[in-house]
Amino acid sequence: MDANTFPSELVEAQSAWYATYRELANTSPAHGTAAHRRRLQELSRHIAGHPYWQSPAGTPAARMALKELARAKAQS
Repeated sequence: MDANTFPSELVEAQSAWYATYRELANTSPAHGTAAHRRRLQELSRHIAGHPYWQSPAGTPAARMALKELARAKAQS
């Protein structure tokens, strides 16, 4: 799937999800993880509820392609 077929805000939200997850994994529970968990929930709702998934392009394969694209973007 071509990366340009995804709305930019959807790619940014999924990339932010991975970055936030990484921050959560690297944060000691003693330093508080609630803010990271809330952010993950907020991003998850935004991603899952995005209108793109209601379009014909919003297939399960597209969800996987978005995750792969965002994971690569978050790691760079």
